[in-house]
Amino acid sequence: MAAAPAAPVAAAAAAAGHRFDFDVIVVGAGIMGSCAAHAAASRGARALLLERFDLLHGLGSSHGESRTIRDAYTDARYPPMVRLAARLWADAEAESGGRRVLTQTPLLSLGPRSSAEVLASIRNAAGAEEVDDLGARWGGAFRVPDGWVAAVSERGGSGVLNATEAVKMFQELASKKGAVIRDNTEVVGIRRGPAEGGGVVVTTSAGEEFRGAKCVVTVGAWASKLVKSVAGVDLPIQPLHTMVLYWRIKPGHERELTAEAGFPTFSSYWDPHHVYSTPSLERPGMIKINCHGGPPCDPDSRDFVSGGGDVAERVAQWIDEFMPGHVETAGGPVESLPCMYSMTPDEDFVIDFLGGEFGEDVVIGAGFSGHGFKMGPAVGRILAEMAMDGEARTAAEAGVELGHFRINRFDGNPMGNAKDL
Repeated sequence: MAAAPAAPVAAAAAAAGHRFDFDVIVVGAGIMGSCAAHAAASRGARALLLERFDLLHGLGSSHGESRTIRDAYTDARYPPMVRLAARLWADAEAESGGRRVLTQTPLLSLGPRSSAEVLASIRNAAGAEEVDDLGARWGGAFRVPDGWVAAVSERGGSGVLNATEAVKMFQELASKKGAVIRDNTEVVGIRRGPAEGGGVVVTTSAGEEFRGAKCVVTVGAWASKLVKSVAGVDLPIQPLHTMVLYWRIKPGHERELTAEAGFPTFSSYWDPHHVYSTPSLERPGMIKINCHGGPPCDPDSRDFVSGGGDVAERVAQWIDEFMPGHVETAGGPVESLPCMYSMTPDEDFVIDFLGGEFGEDVVIGAGFSGHGFKMGPAVGRILAEMAMDGEARTAAEAGVELGHFRINRFDGNPMGNAKDL
């Protein structure tokens, strides 16, 4: 995936009689952009994938060794997208020759029975069944308060995704399909192509220009900055600095909390915080337990060490209440790694045409609000179809309703879909 100089690409396109250097230019090579480039190239499109930093960098939201995949959502509009993504994850693993980036696990959902949010998430999870013997499962790892409900799903396609390996897989698959992939290429401008030719022109900080029929923008926490600079559109997407926390498992319980032993991915709706975890997998003797969210940040000037606020203290409080016999909190987490969310006010995605002077020539995928990675292959397929076809047939066939993700939901309403809650 070496850099492809702009001039030879343009010359080759002209020699072949193409009006554009590329059919689809994807800006941003995290999970969404890598999946979009793969989806476009798989259909024979001449695709270009541009990344501002090194490929597989750790500065955004698509790095690390574990992301959850689950269909337990309060909003019933998300499970169809998760299930579409689960099928596409499996397809990509098969296409890559049997590489495994997904480790399947049971899914455990915990929360107060009085919470409508908790009950809805359980209802929407495939195969979820309430259990009353949680204390006897997984070595008695969980201590659940009176008045709480616990539900387990063994067949909902839940599990753990290796994030960095997943991005790498889709980039390699895209490259094999003919996509050109460039890293250390910062996009600073997107403009309409000449009136006689149409399309878009993507410019870089090095002064290169690429002509494309269509453009897909998937730049994560930088979405608001880029879209504002190229189109004057204010996307209400706030980057949040969050920390990935690994905690030591107490001696004698190490195996009980492993994926190999069948320990679940879990979510705990612990008002006002949503705590989630993956089984002990990538770091033996440790378990990842995190809290959803984090303080606002500027993606270009973050405090990578302490920018996560009091998240460790909040997670430690949860552990001491719910898993005191199995996870050690004294001294805090063993390891803390930085990550970012791109948060919309309603925590719903932005998947839409940019509109305005760009019409349907520029498609935006952004604002994935800390819960989008699992849906990367589905989102990538949808973005590629929108760019190439002007509509997303795969979404319609899978029962995924995209109207919920339009940019105009914020017109005169800064809270977007949250106004309906």
